[in-house]
Amino acid sequence: MAAITDEQVETVRALVASIPAGKVSTYGDIAAAAELPSPRIVAWIMRTDSSDLPWHRVIRASGRPAPHLETRQLELLRTEGVLAKDGRVPLAEVRHAF
Repeated sequence: MAAITDEQVETVRALVASIPAGKVSTYGDIAAAAELPSPRIVAWIMRTDSSDLPWHRVIRASGRPAPHLETRQLELLRTEGVLAKDGRVPLAEVRHAF
């Protein structure tokens, strides 16, 4: 992976912070908005620098949370009124547009 700049990290952090309660975004949506070449860069940033962000509002393009976060993530989203069906968030209804 190419070196990730502080500017890219801050852009991703700002985008994640801007996702309102009751909405979600995908790693790919954030990558596109940040003009990054891959959603994997967003995932890496989220893994390493997101504890103070609404990380639970970022999901995979399938509408499913990461398996190791699933229970906690769906619980947090449920408190915001985002209801998953069979473990999948209805992106068409709750996807945030940047």
